[in-house]
Amino acid sequence: MAASEAVPYAKTGGLADVAGVLPGELARLGHEVTLVLPRYRSFHTRSHSLRIVGTIPVRTAEGLIDATLEEDLLPAGPGSRPVRVLAVRHDPYFDREGLYQGREGDYPDNLARFVFFSRAIIEVLEFLVRTGRQLTQVVHLHDWQTALCAMYLKTEAGDRGELQKMKTLLTLHNVGYQGLFPGDQFPTTGLPASLFTPAGLEFYGSVNLLKGGILFSDAVSTVSPTYAKEIMTPAYGFGLEGVLAGRKDGVFGITNGIDVDSWNPETDQYLPARYSGGDLSGKLVCKRELQRELGLPNSEVPLIGAIGRLTSQKGFDLLAEVIPELMALGVQLVILGTGDRDLEERFREAQARYPRQIGVAIGFDEGRAHRVEAGADMLVMPSRYEPCGLSQLYSLRYGTVPIVRKTGGLADTVVPYKPRTVQEGKATGFHFDELSADSLLSTILLAVKVYEDSEAWDSLRKAGMAVDSSWARAAKEYAAVFRRLVARR
Repeated sequence: MAASEAVPYAKTGGLADVAGVLPGELARLGHEVTLVLPRYRSFHTRSHSLRIVGTIPVRTAEGLIDATLEEDLLPAGPGSRPVRVLAVRHDPYFDREGLYQGREGDYPDNLARFVFFSRAIIEVLEFLVRTGRQLTQVVHLHDWQTALCAMYLKTEAGDRGELQKMKTLLTLHNVGYQGLFPGDQFPTTGLPASLFTPAGLEFYGSVNLLKGGILFSDAVSTVSPTYAKEIMTPAYGFGLEGVLAGRKDGVFGITNGIDVDSWNPETDQYLPARYSGGDLSGKLVCKRELQRELGLPNSEVPLIGAIGRLTSQKGFDLLAEVIPELMALGVQLVILGTGDRDLEERFREAQARYPRQIGVAIGFDEGRAHRVEAGADMLVMPSRYEPCGLSQLYSLRYGTVPIVRKTGGLADTVVPYKPRTVQEGKATGFHFDELSADSLLSTILLAVKVYEDSEAWDSLRKAGMAVDSSWARAAKEYAAVFRRLVARR
């Protein structure tokens, strides 16, 4: 598995959670897993015993560069092989303050940096074969930072017999991030000019790394089944919908999991009280303490939570638009996040206007995020698009009923409140389809109405808490894909 970030070594977003947790879950299933990462400066702050195990020659536009390989072992659990972590060290590229950008924005040499890393992955595969450590069957790549590796395997590595047997899977975590660079930088890739065409890396005059990975990987996955379908449409494909549709039979979705040990209301040390689906009394304590923490009066009214980046992509502009109507309902609203300054200011102004109903915490605090998930009655996620989403999965586990827009992973993970799903005891939350403030408001109104029926509300909460959102479930799906790839001629 190759990724540009992974916990506990380096993180900027959800990709790091996937790349950090999935290898261990696969190892628990009996697979031998090696995780390949760039050796960033952030590794220095981690208490890991990295040791040098060798060097690899990496071809670049400036000639061969010897990169150092440093190894760490991550325990995967009793009876399981540890995950081998190989960090590719070349300080001029990776010993920097940030992973992809500094204080002045994206690093101008990002193309060269991740061309180097993608080529290094090939040499790591060769190193594993040469040293007898591992005969790789599947190379699992993540996002644009590693996408070129699939191209190099199919082109430049054509004369390396063992490498040609390896299958590649590219996982797209968010098609909105594609690794776009000016067309005149194409020579940095070291690929022949014949690949800088609409049938290759060229994308409206630019170099598009993600496009290359999609075209050259043996299979492509996304982080939810619905998102896998959405990205083949102009509304969600960000210009790559045609490329993805051309690979229609090889594109599928596997919904992300969550760390069910860290996010567990029965053991969560961030909470003032613990609880379970069988005994929800502690959840009321969490609500009372959350109200106190954010300066709201103790009240039995519905408490609606919202956590995340305060951006229009996450639909927070729609939420800001319906605040007067929500306040007229008498509900309380708690917002935790940071993002666009105009949205931050709108929520601050709303809090000043409704101090007994709105609590706003600009910034991010891990403990407070846990307490909002536990203390809120509902959590609203009105995203314009959402490849997978995690907050709704935390909410389900914490008995907090999610109100989500029907898109991507939100559509896949929340079973909407409907007569049939209620009768079957499967409903776990509420969907709204139309991307509008009115649609969001009407769905919240429905949720508030159901909240008044304690029996119906408890049914929603307990059904959500029974959902399996673990990485163990997702790992089994990935393992099945790997087996199919290996069996394919």
